[in-house]
Amino acid sequence: MTRGAGESDQEVRRAERRRKTKETEIAVTLGIDGTGQVEVSTGLPFFDHMIDQLGRHGGFDLSVHANGDLAVDAHHTVEDVGIVIGQCLAEALGDKSGIRRFASLLLPLDEALIEVALDLSGRPYLAYDVPFAPDTVGLGEPPFDPQLAEEFWRAFATAGALTLHVNKREGKNTHHIVEASFKGVARALRDAVRTEGKRIPSTKGSL
Repeated sequence: MTRGAGESDQEVRRAERRRKTKETEIAVTLGIDGTGQVEVSTGLPFFDHMIDQLGRHGGFDLSVHANGDLAVDAHHTVEDVGIVIGQCLAEALGDKSGIRRFASLLLPLDEALIEVALDLSGRPYLAYDVPFAPDTVGLGEPPFDPQLAEEFWRAFATAGALTLHVNKREGKNTHHIVEASFKGVARALRDAVRTEGKRIPSTKGSL
């Protein structure tokens, strides 16, 4: 957790991370207790739209800038953005004192219905059952392969050290299904990071 200039000694749940490899360069700033202000540029317009959903519906102040080898494949950019956002979440949460920790919900978007359950457990795990046919047309230009959503969530859950379940109950429209999953995780996170007291929510005394 970091404190900005002029802010009080009250803890500010915010983190900033950068990651640079031969494939991508990512910069992320995340403020958990924000107002849903989002700035995102990844070179993949549909993915930008999904990250915007994550920030706005999560109530986070989120800035994401990514430059990746999109001429090769979008996979590296999507995965690495997930890694850095997850790292920021873990850092901003600190020792997780007082958080609700668990959250679950069903989120509808027209004909799509997505089930999300998560635990800010400190134990990375992803259970993801949102199938798409291998020949499903990508979204946006350059195209975002909807199967990359799973890679994003796996990277996010691993780097953020959380248990995450995402399942499709209903849905036919690819855009609706993917967007409902991002909105669903965002809304669950918004609930799970909420503070209710000061104790760490674990019988072990740590998460």
